[in-house]
Amino acid sequence: MALPDASRRVVEAAAERGLDIHIHEFPEGTKTSADAAAAVGCPLSAIAKSLVFVVDGRPVVVIMSGDHRVDPGRLAAALGGSAARRAGLEEAREATGFAAGGTPAFGYTAPTDVVIDRTLQRHEEVWSAAGTPTTVYPIRLDDLVAASGARWVDVAAG
Repeated sequence: MALPDASRRVVEAAAERGLDIHIHEFPEGTKTSADAAAAVGCPLSAIAKSLVFVVDGRPVVVIMSGDHRVDPGRLAAALGGSAARRAGLEEAREATGFAAGGTPAFGYTAPTDVVIDRTLQRHEEVWSAAGTPTTVYPIRLDDLVAASGARWVDVAAG
């Protein structure tokens, strides 16, 4: 399978971190967590969605379980900030080099802070976006944390 350029960058970033990931492409799309879970046949909670937020003016990627939402107030507090909001589409692309809906957990074009919510600890293996809204890959949660450099936080809403 000929991978899209963005997905090849994710494979290369994984290899730089000592990981061999296998990309799965779903032409019908995996843009939302529900779409991805349905396509791969896993629980919604096993989708590790990477969402870009802005906390006090700086971009932060939050890796969140597919069945939860980020509470911006909890995110700001966890990072010692005063305010957090979801990044706009261009802000997300500028911060990571990837389009929203396909943002991976690592491999960004610029250094970016990454946090991961504890709701994902329910799974040993999760599925993460592979650079496009149609590509995903499975990865052990421990490997995802190590590759992304994420630190654990509690930022799920509700």
